[in-house]
Amino acid sequence: MTREGKPSREGRGLHIMSLSVHGLVRGRDMELGRDADTGGQVSYVVDQARALAEREEVERVEVVTRQIWDRRVDESYSQPREELSEGARIVRLPFGPRRYLRKESLWPYLPLLVDQILRYVRDRARAPDLIHGHYADAGFVGAQVAKILGVPFLFTGHSLGRVKLARLLGQGQDEEALEERYRFSRRIEAESQALETAAVVIASTRQEVREQYQLYDHYQPGRMEIIPPGVDVSRFFPLWEEGPGEGGAADGSGRKPGDRGTADAQGQGVRAPDARDHGIRASVNRFLRDPSRPIILAMARADERKNFATLVQAYGENRELREKANLLLVAGNRQDIREMPAGARRVLTDILVLMDRYDLYGSVAIPKEHIPEEVPLLYRMAAESGGVFVNPALTEPFGLTIIEAAASGLPVVATNDGGPLDIMEACRNGLLVEPTDAKEMGDALLKALGDRDRWEEWARNGVRGVHERFTWESHARRYLEVVRKALGGELPSRDVAPPMYRRSRLPRMDRIVVTDIDNTLTGNPEALEAFLRALEDAGNRVGFAVATGRPLPLALEALDDLGVPIPDLLISATGTEIHYGQPPVEDPAWRKQIHYHWEPDRIMTALEGMEGLEPLHDEPGTPYRLRFRLSGPDTPDLPGIRRALRSVGLRVTATLDHGKDLDITPIRASPGLAIRFLAHKWSLPPDRFLVAGDSGNDADMLAGEMLGVVVGNHTPELESLRGHPRIHFSPKKHAWGILDGIQHYDFFGSIRIPEIPEPEPEGE
Repeated sequence: MTREGKPSREGRGLHIMSLSVHGLVRGRDMELGRDADTGGQVSYVVDQARALAEREEVERVEVVTRQIWDRRVDESYSQPREELSEGARIVRLPFGPRRYLRKESLWPYLPLLVDQILRYVRDRARAPDLIHGHYADAGFVGAQVAKILGVPFLFTGHSLGRVKLARLLGQGQDEEALEERYRFSRRIEAESQALETAAVVIASTRQEVREQYQLYDHYQPGRMEIIPPGVDVSRFFPLWEEGPGEGGAADGSGRKPGDRGTADAQGQGVRAPDARDHGIRASVNRFLRDPSRPIILAMARADERKNFATLVQAYGENRELREKANLLLVAGNRQDIREMPAGARRVLTDILVLMDRYDLYGSVAIPKEHIPEEVPLLYRMAAESGGVFVNPALTEPFGLTIIEAAASGLPVVATNDGGPLDIMEACRNGLLVEPTDAKEMGDALLKALGDRDRWEEWARNGVRGVHERFTWESHARRYLEVVRKALGGELPSRDVAPPMYRRSRLPRMDRIVVTDIDNTLTGNPEALEAFLRALEDAGNRVGFAVATGRPLPLALEALDDLGVPIPDLLISATGTEIHYGQPPVEDPAWRKQIHYHWEPDRIMTALEGMEGLEPLHDEPGTPYRLRFRLSGPDTPDLPGIRRALRSVGLRVTATLDHGKDLDITPIRASPGLAIRFLAHKWSLPPDRFLVAGDSGNDADMLAGEMLGVVVGNHTPELESLRGHPRIHFSPKKHAWGILDGIQHYDFFGSIRIPEIPEPEPEGE
């Protein structure tokens, strides 16, 4: 197949994987505004995928999201694949409960998605050339997958947790209650990990960089790229076709901004309204006494940050504005306000109370529902009336609706926060206002409606500015310039088929037991003997692996002292070394992969002189690990150490073991990443790994689709994992705990994989 007669790019173009984990993601009939998680980000990701797929150098764009089976949402969200265009599609992967969950409830299940993506990539036998994570949750997942596959990672936060937390605390809300509802600590740490992993961070505006990303420890200006999202100008276009000269129509009709009639999708001439025009017009006009007045249009989901209440106040308190124009509020879709989420219910209730206070009946339209296809018609209907679009949001990371309105030939009054500053500077098509000042907002709206010549100038400027700066075509072009730079100027083709090692039994295995040494294998000789006997009785299909913080020589020495045979796999030095068989043969691909941005001298400089941190130099050489001992009364905590490293731009993994030993390893190295690398490389599903450990540096290999076992003598660092369905906390200690875990999962038999329980319905 070819695209518009162009040569096929199959097998030689760029393969992009774009992750958008939460929300209801589909390519048609988007339910934007349905809830707080299904907003502009969904449209952004889907439109970006379509635009990138149009580029000659791109072979495929896959938008990976969550597969959902829930009677409360449409069946389309359960379909595993959805084609968006030639070269772009949505891939839905199952993880966690089947039902739809708000984003804050998804955090415990995200490691499962990491394993699902790796399985999907393994089945396709080709890794993506880069991974782009959208929002904090996909940032966490994408960073982990990119580390395992060894591909560049791009991150777009859309909105960041530190900013939201500060805003809510500023409103007097309780910090503990906010943590319980929004999981801010997890979100902010996920954002920090995404930022330190990302080769490039893509933001939409200068203010977004300055007021959001700059708050993070790992903010690095050199990695920031500002690429505004685009608007689909085949959907959003003005009532006229602007040609050479002073706004005359290219078709010779002489039409100008504000003339009646609608152009077709390419702006060629004028077409009669279709049934949707009549339908949406009727649903608006039934609210209004005089539908011929200019329309002040506001469109956003029913969210308190969108600041509808101040807009209604501004309109209600300005008598001249009320007499001149109608107000149209498109605040998502609703059937019954009483059944909406609490936040949306408060917003709509406040609107209705203000309408009653100012007696705005007959002047304000607030339709119950609309479909995506009607959105462009709403903009053009407002433009046809000689009206204005208003975005009164308290904070606006970008402002896609402002671009859509501008492309439709509709002048704008917008908040002076965030993206509108950049958009209005480029388009010169309206006024900026302080969103908390109702009088200023009302006066600006009146001014925008009051001068017809200025209105027409703003309308022309908006259309011209969008076509020059804010189309998806220009976004895709700039995006690929950034990507090429991140890839070192080349577009690689990756083969994930593993090389075979002649000294390894791995090709004959169908499951592997992975265990730590210290305090897991050690501590009870009788238990260790029973474990080794059970392992031998299990036969060749069961592999044996060790994952330890010890360097290879000390690990081999310890195993020899214990009488443990050399394992099939040996992950040593906190996940920085992988060896196979006897004698141990190093995996060169893993060493090459983790070398990425490893700067040990800079790490030592960054931590030099930190009180309570003592470098350990008495171990055999571990080129990809630095170890420190925490000692004394003023020892630093792990978050403080991470901040110190991130603040100077270092990309590393910092883990604390047994509360006193600090390991600093490359950003792509850890025991959990090493196991997933092996699972991916040898085409062995993660649930064929039983992983046993006792302390903090075992934590990341216990989470996800692996079958985890925490032995009874574990340290308090692992208590946070309790309750995960695939992590068994054994009451038995040392190797007895491993055997108990093997029995719990029937790991030497048919393998019993615990089902993930469906959570209780979420309250408001």
